[in-house]
Amino acid sequence: MTRQTQPLQRKTIRRDQLREIVPLADTTIYEMERRGEFPLRFNLTSRCVVWDLAEVEAWLDARRQASKAKTVKRAPSPDVQLRKSRPVKHPVTV
Repeated sequence: MTRQTQPLQRKTIRRDQLREIVPLADTTIYEMERRGEFPLRFNLTSRCVVWDLAEVEAWLDARRQASKAKTVKRAPSPDVQLRKSRPVKHPVTV
């Protein structure tokens, strides 16, 4: 029995499909691409930009693993002691 190998089928996604999968703003995605932290998009035509779905899914899996391992760099919590004012809601008096 000989096993016939099927050609590798690669699926690409456009920006609207990417945003359904990865809930980040376009500018965040572009900055992450620039820093090498997100899969790079490529042009199919002069007016059509796509991402490789397998690369995006691999990136998501890596992020999931990093999150479970607590190695994701998180933004620092704000220091409330540095606030210049502390707005307080006063109860309404009748």
